[in-house]
Amino acid sequence: MTLTLAPVCDAQAPIARVNPVAKLAAVAAVSTTALIASDWLTPLLLLAALLAAVPFSGIRLGELARRLRWLWFAAGTVVAVNAVFAAEQTGRILIDLGPLTIGTGALLDGTAIGLRVCVAATAGVLGFATTDPTDLADALTQQLRAPARFTLGALAALRLLPLLTAEWRQITSARRARGLEGGWNPVRRVRLFASTMFALLVGAIRRAGRLAAAMDARGFDSEIPRTHAREQRMRPADWIVLGAAPLVCAAAVAVSAACGVFTAFN
Repeated sequence: MTLTLAPVCDAQAPIARVNPVAKLAAVAAVSTTALIASDWLTPLLLLAALLAAVPFSGIRLGELARRLRWLWFAAGTVVAVNAVFAAEQTGRILIDLGPLTIGTGALLDGTAIGLRVCVAATAGVLGFATTDPTDLADALTQQLRAPARFTLGALAALRLLPLLTAEWRQITSARRARGLEGGWNPVRRVRLFASTMFALLVGAIRRAGRLAAAMDARGFDSEIPRTHAREQRMRPADWIVLGAAPLVCAAAVAVSAACGVFTAFN
């Protein structure tokens, strides 16, 4: 599998055209609300709102499922662990098999935590899978006045991630060609993984040093105000997204409170 930082959506999709800062603020609002609310209904409503926004993101369902599968699997694991190993099984007992006991209270608490993980993961994927990293860096420096040195350095580091995956494959292929394989021996596999990771780390440090020197030579470290080749602007649609996210969060909390199940995390 090839790691890519490019958007995996239709560039003309409504969410794809939203200013990256507006998307970042919307993701932060939804994720924060889901993490603050400790009930199960609030994150469920937020997750339904995110799924309703998927058709407007331009992301294919297969690609979205591929990016979310392990995150949602982790959320399901969180639900199971919290339901099985809860300190106290409250409510009606659903499963009673000797040492394995699961009550409705523990299951709902675990489900609430799992739904919060799903909301944060889905919001993050929808936000970043529809955003070009260069556009995000431009928007951070133009709209939020973030330091250009930090923002451009982080962008350069992100651009190196696909190179690291390619270099990992080259190292493992070269060692396999020399007969260095772990086979079924777990100790040998761990030692081989550690040595490969060390070789990758050494190469990454050398490449980062060369990149930093090249950026300094091109004036990225100067205090002169920088200009931008691509200008990022806040359009009316961006302000709508920026205002709609808190409204959706407030509506989810209001519905949850009206149903009598809303509780805040403490």
